Amino acid sequence: MTLTPSTPSVPGHTCSSCGARHDEPPMHYAAPAPSYWTPEMESAPDCLLSPDQCVIHAEHYFARGTVEIPVRGTDEVFSWGVWVSLSRENFGRMSDRWDTPGREHEAPYFGWLSTELPVYAPTTLNLKTYVHTRPIGERPRVELQPTAHPLAVEQRKGIGTDRVWELAELLLHG
Repeated sequence: MTLTPSTPSVPGHTCSSCGARHDEPPMHYAAPAPSYWTPEMESAPDCLLSPDQCVIHAEHYFARGTVEIPVRGTDEVFSWGVWVSLSRENFGRMSDRWDTPGREHEAPYFGWLSTELPVYAPTTLNLKTYVHTRPIGERPRVELQPTAHPLAVEQRKGIGTDRVWELAELLLHG
């Protein structure tokens, strides 16, 4: 999986992997597609992958959103750009309201996390979520159901800047 980083304002750090001094760590990583997507699906008539939605064989439906994790002691938020599977009905409802002002007042949709985040064990695939629609132009916020999974714990309790740098090193250098 390829995760695309973006950067913010957490104090600098000397990377233990490459030895270089980095002024800021990436604060957002995003998966380009659900874990179940394969390149062969691009040409299939019953498959679709856009920046915000995905359909696989006209029977599996996904929306892109963000899992946001507060960075303790700062105003920053670390986020994962993830994909969540939705029921056909909820996907249709979300799609119908995609450009509707006030859509953020929709009740959250139940979904299953469909992105494998390689820095967590056990797998992040199929964690239960609630997908909260936001105003037009903003991706939905993905709330993990409260479990003991490390990602769910980090979302609830936040992470320190040391964990932000640890994630950066793991993702940028393996």
